[in-house]
Parts: sequence; structure tokens; C-alpha cells
Amino acid sequence: MTHTRTTVDDVLDELRRRRAEFHEQRFVSADFVARLKEIGVYRAATPRRFGGDPMRPADFLRLVERISTVDGSAGWVAAFGCQTTYLGSLPLESLEEIYADGPDVVFAGALYPVQEARRTTDGFSVTGRWKFGSGCKAAEVLCVGIPGDDSTDGKPRGAVVRPADVTIVEDWDVIGMRATGSFDLVLDEVPVLERRTFIRGGAPTIDEPIYRYPPIAYAAQALSVVSAGVARAALDFAEETGAGRVGITAAPRLADRAYYRAGIAEAEAMLRSARAYFFEAADEAWDSVPDGAAVRDDLNAHLRLSAAHLARTSAEVVAKVVGLSGTAPIFTGHPLQELLGDALVPQSHAFLSPMMYDAAGAVLMGLPATVPAFR
Repeated sequence: MTHTRTTVDDVLDELRRRRAEFHEQRFVSADFVARLKEIGVYRAATPRRFGGDPMRPADFLRLVERISTVDGSAGWVAAFGCQTTYLGSLPLESLEEIYADGPDVVFAGALYPVQEARRTTDGFSVTGRWKFGSGCKAAEVLCVGIPGDDSTDGKPRGAVVRPADVTIVEDWDVIGMRATGSFDLVLDEVPVLERRTFIRGGAPTIDEPIYRYPPIAYAAQALSVVSAGVARAALDFAEETGAGRVGITAAPRLADRAYYRAGIAEAEAMLRSARAYFFEAADEAWDSVPDGAAVRDDLNAHLRLSAAHLARTSAEVVAKVVGLSGTAPIFTGHPLQELLGDALVPQSHAFLSPMMYDAAGAVLMGLPATVPAFR
């Protein structure tokens, strides 16, 4: 029997048909997440040792961008396909358990606010409520943040738990990234073995290139590139609309107005320039890891800086498109309203905040980073 291979285009066509469904329910359905598995999203950061097919980071990021151009929320959920690299510092035994059923593991985490965990003889008893568990409804592995101690140099731990041990509180009601299902995770005295915890940014237990690429920077990149997809969707809409729509006052088409042409062209240049820096930094960092060395601090700084810059620039591009589009976007249900809401979210993430500019500048000048978890 011949099986037809699922293509990215197949999945994107389904996403176009179902995106309204996902936005109405406020999360991407598990059966569609399974479709993302079929195109390699959730094995893209799995080590070869466990059957993974690690993608070059720039290739994974381009895939997330394509998905985000169709729907930012689905792109955000897909972005977590690279965040299993967080788990690289788990003991080998724990990693073997996580990948026991295969390389396609759907991961979600809600690390903040860090909640207290009571020490037990073999680990921790974890209780608390964590915000922003994006993609948690379809996750097979969940992670929550607990405090570090002297053995972690004060860095927080991630505690890996089973979905069955977690209560999901569906309180996600927002204007941007509405379908990410970024619900609260609640645990009540859940036992977690110490070997099922890890130090965020800790040294990996397996030496493969995908684990040498900085996991926090990779997570920041994956979330940032969602905004680039959203900005691309806004520009595509603006260029198509400008070429054909006549205003309600019978004024010239938008494309016949010099300010519109110039403004959209400037927005194109802004987005393409920020993307070029972003992907250049990704390629340069990745090309430095196959020899066994960790990514240099200056290259990591460019990963963080280019990710923050892309998120901010993408939001500016969408806002610029809205500002050039006259009265049309003020009406309920206009496509640019949703895109504007989506564009606001990535730049608000702690990994992509304006503080990254100062931290990157400090590192590039040979000083310590000015924010925690910069590497």
C-alpha cells in the first residue's frame, strides 16, 4: 500500500481552513499538532541518539515563519518544537524515558512565576500555579519552574511532569495570539524525582550539535520569528489590497497614492533587513558548533540581539501597515486588527524585551550580560 507523504503545503492548507476554529476555542487542537509532527516540527531538536532528525536552526525557524504567515498562534505553538533543547541537561536516564515512544515529543512549559518546591528524600513535592503554558492542551511533556539552590548557582530548575498530574485552567482571553492556549498550569503536591529536574541553561548530558546551540537563544529566536511571519502576512495583505481596492469615497486606489507606495516599500525594507540579520546570526552560530565547541559569547549576543530586533521591527511593520490603510482597519473583523494584536505579543516576551539591547551591547564590549539567563 502506498502512503502519500504529508507536505508543508498540505498542513498550511488545513490551517487556513481551521484557523477560525482554533481561535474560537483559544487553542490549537491536538489533532492538528499531530499534523505538525508529520512535517518534522517535533523532531527538529531531538538528538539523533533518540531517533531525531535535527534541523539546522535557520531551517526550523523558516518553517515556523511559514506557519506563522498563515496563523501566528499556530506558529507560536510550532515554535516549541525547538524547546526540547531545554531538556538537554537532564540525566541520560530521564531523556531515555522522555523519548521512549519515539522522537516526536510535544513539549510545553510554564516556567514563571517560579514556585516553591518542598524537598523530599528523592526529589521535590511541587505545588503552585504557573502562567503562559502555551500549547499545553496538546503537550506530552510539561515543565514548570521551581527555585534553584547552591548546587545550581541560583539558576532556577525546570521540573518535568506528566500532563495527567497537571490541572489546566483555561483563562487565556487576549487580543493577540488568541489560539496559543497559553493557559495556567496548576500542580498540587506533585512528586517529581530529582533526575526529572534540570538547570535552565545547564550543560547538556549528550554531545550533539543541536545541544551545543544555546537553548535560551534558540527559544527566543523561535518566538521572534513568529512575529516575522505575522508581519509578512500584513505586508502581503497590504500589497494585494492596495493594488485593487477603491475607497468608499471613490478616491484613488491605495496603490495610486505616493505615500502608500513609499510607506509599504519602507516597511518591506525594514522587515527584510531585520530578517537578514536574524538569519545571518543563526547561520553563523550554527556553523561554529560542529567542531565540538560551544557557541561563543559574542555569537550568542548576536542571536539574542537579532531576535529582539526582529520582534520589535515586525511589530513596527504591522503598525505601519495599519497606519497607512485608512479607515478600513477600524471595522470589527478586519484582518489587520488580528495581525496587529498578534504582532504585539512576541516583543512583550521576557526573552525579547528591550533589555536585550543593553545586555547584548554589554557582552559585545566584553562586559557581563546585564540580564539573567542571557545564555
